[in-house]
Order: sequence, then structure tokens, then C-alpha cells
Amino acid sequence: MEKTLVLIKPKAVSRGLVGRIIKRYEDKGLNLVALRMIKATGDQLAMHYEEHKGKSFYGSLLETMLSGPLVAMILEGEDAVSVVRLLNGATDPIQALPGSIRGDYGLEIEHNVVHGADSQSSAKREIPIWFPEEADA
Repeated sequence: MEKTLVLIKPKAVSRGLVGRIIKRYEDKGLNLVALRMIKATGDQLAMHYEEHKGKSFYGSLLETMLSGPLVAMILEGEDAVSVVRLLNGATDPIQALPGSIRGDYGLEIEHNVVHGADSQSSAKREIPIWFPEEADA
């Protein structure tokens, strides 16, 4: 079984989409193994988005992610990373297909409602940022 990280972003939380988004993953057969609602810190976000540091959108990305609480979760299942990425849809909600989470709920690229790890190695790096107790698991 593979684990992956999903973040439900602050705009989605404020819009009351958390339950609907989690249901999509569970309906697909993924198991929710950890969940927490938190207000991210700048340090957490800097670690999480380190590959984007220096890019033109980095500052606005951090600002958006600091704008309110987010929901972090670990999902587990066969090919969990790929399944989550398929369910999430394209990063830009305008390009995301209807039926995908971003296609149905995303408003603009800065508020695309969810983040999903893009690979197993990213998931292994990202999970301990949001779930430090998983660092040694």
C-alpha cells in the first residue's frame, strides 16, 4: 500500500468543501489514515514548497496558504499518488476536466482547492512536514 499527502487549501476550507473533497477520495477506495486541520506556519510552507522558491508565484502561493486553516491528510491505497493526482485534475482549474476536484471546485490557479504529492518521493518528503510523528514511521 502506498501513502500520499493531500492538503485541502484554505479557500476550499472557507468555502465548506472539506467533506465533499474527502468523500471523493474515499469513494475511490482510498483510506484516510491521518487528518488534521491546522493553520500553516511560514516554516512549514517554506519546506513544503521549497522547489518553487524564487519563482514568480512563490510569494502569492505562501500568502494564499497562510490565509486561513487548511486540512492536511494522509491517504493510503494502491497507487495512491497516481489516483489522487487523477482525482485532483490539472493544477489550473480552467484546464481541469469536469468531474475532477479542481475542475468542479477550483476557481483560479492560486485557489485550486487541493495539493497532492506529485510522486512517492515527494509524498515521503511532504508527509513529515505536516505529520511529524510520521517521520520515523
